[in-house]
Amino acid sequence: MDMYLFYVELLQLSSTGDYHDEIDFEFLGNSSGDPYTVHTNIFIQGKGNREQQFILWFDPTADFHNYTIHWNPDAVVWYVDSIPIRVYRNYKSEGIDFPDQQGMQVYSSLWNGDNWATRGGLVKIDWSCAPFKAGLRKFNARACEWNGPDSISRCAYPNQANWWTSPVYKQLNADQLAQLEWVRDNYMGYNYCTDYWRFNSQMAPECSKPQY
Repeated sequence: MDMYLFYVELLQLSSTGDYHDEIDFEFLGNSSGDPYTVHTNIFIQGKGNREQQFILWFDPTADFHNYTIHWNPDAVVWYVDSIPIRVYRNYKSEGIDFPDQQGMQVYSSLWNGDNWATRGGLVKIDWSCAPFKAGLRKFNARACEWNGPDSISRCAYPNQANWWTSPVYKQLNADQLAQLEWVRDNYMGYNYCTDYWRFNSQMAPECSKPQY
């Protein structure tokens, strides 16, 4: 799924219900002059708390950029301008949750997150600046269509039609790994896998696994 956007508060893939799956790209509000933060999260069977945040190395309101979520049976990868910023790999065979049992729809919206999103909720929305606008350009959703439960095995079957299952998409290559490391070393602002205080040192099992 490729998308180009001017500024969007929330962009997500999501199913519905209490035990929904969800993959997020959220663009947090900011104080004037401060850099923008992109917030990523993944929910599996209704459980989230897997947030990672990155300080963007550009102003996303100045021009359109390419934001991509690539979701296949091996991993979920978040890209910014074709640069991987996060990977969540499939370790389901080791008892670690992975979103592979539900179809998801694409949502895009503006919403009020000032109780937490801007400096932890310290800065509130200036409603005098309304109306707020967001724009998409060249949106392209390339996906396997959901037609019921049999879609799970059909969409994951490795054949030419299911291009997302080809070997090139199973793991990041050397150049992509270098890009991922560059982003994490220089622009990662928050990682749930290192927030020992929040989780009382009971870290999610995927945190001890390679994510690439």
